[in-house]
Amino acid sequence: MPYATPTRSPLMTVSGSTLVHAPVPRPSHRSAPARRPGPYRRLFAVPGARAFTAGNLLARLPMGMFGISAVMMIAGQRGSYALAGAVTATGMAATALVAPWTARLVDRHGQARIAVPATLIAVLGSLALVLSVRAHAPAWTLFASYAATATTPNIGGMSRARWTHLLRERPAEHHAAMSFEQAADELCYMLGPVVAAFLCSAVFPEAGTLTGAALLLTGMLLFTSRRATEPPVSALRPPGSALRAVAPLLPLFLALGTMFGALEVTSIAHLGALGLGAVSGPVLALQALGSCVAGLRYGAVRPRSLTACLPALVAAMTLPWAAATTGSLPLLATALLLAGVATAPTMVTAMSRVQAVTPPGRLNEGMTVAVTAILGGIALGSAAAGRLIDQLGTPAAYALPPAAALLAFFISAHRRRSR
Repeated sequence: MPYATPTRSPLMTVSGSTLVHAPVPRPSHRSAPARRPGPYRRLFAVPGARAFTAGNLLARLPMGMFGISAVMMIAGQRGSYALAGAVTATGMAATALVAPWTARLVDRHGQARIAVPATLIAVLGSLALVLSVRAHAPAWTLFASYAATATTPNIGGMSRARWTHLLRERPAEHHAAMSFEQAADELCYMLGPVVAAFLCSAVFPEAGTLTGAALLLTGMLLFTSRRATEPPVSALRPPGSALRAVAPLLPLFLALGTMFGALEVTSIAHLGALGLGAVSGPVLALQALGSCVAGLRYGAVRPRSLTACLPALVAAMTLPWAAATTGSLPLLATALLLAGVATAPTMVTAMSRVQAVTPPGRLNEGMTVAVTAILGGIALGSAAAGRLIDQLGTPAAYALPPAAALLAFFISAHRRRSR
């Protein structure tokens, strides 16, 4: 039989006396490019960011709890909403005076060194308030105790200062961080009153204040323990004045605070007039929900200027005014949700202006001064709305929020032309 030459298989070849497998040819194709992580995934990949954010959120939630907890506790035990409102108003006024000084000390000496003792004083004030209410102490003890809580540090400002330090050379991530912080503000101010009302009504009247104090202290200790992410403190006093730098922006924040205060009071009164006072909390929470979602979305897109954000805010604030004339609850709820959607981009952009003008090393003080102006505007808007409601009714009072937003637009446009 003749010798047959072996057929060479595509899977093997002969090298000397060794049979070797040949590589299998594969069709060439271009691999899909790796998808870039989203802005918030990149944000929380920063070392230490998750830990200090967890503490920040724990300490920030009580900011929406203390006011309503004090009102429900004092009114429930003393039977006077007038006394409860006067005590909380005194606390707000004390905060407006004390908070900037606390923030200045934080910037000068460091977050952990100042924030922890300041928080302890505030917590002791809350405990003193509970004991004064329970012991039926004189009314002045309620005012003094609640005024002591004014030393509570501005946890939102300290958190923004950390992000600014960590992301000083990454503007895109810094924009996402500021948007996240605004969303966190809205989330805590949305959940805080709900949690407080549940604790005070379902557990016992003091439960809201005690829980808020525990969360504040626990969150602040966790936040300040993350020393690696804390902004460094210069041995020299930072040059410049935060108040002087931020002062041109304060009318803008005062107008925005007026808008917030007027919208809240008018909505509560309007729903009460319709016999729907029981759902005022959830309906108002829709505004915060819209702002929270919009804040997170805004962090993933290109930032806008105030002259672009404020006209949208003016238009959105007219929606509750229009819905109030119909007497429809679904329309009002939808209008408040859309009004909240326009709020977050404006606040993120406005706070970015504060960061841009504040001298280095004084960011927490600059942020706190801006927040103080917002609180003053809220008090002004609440009072103005209450007067309008008594004289002209809630539909007329709903004209105040868009008017305040329009004033904020004119202030911003004038400042832009001046620059």
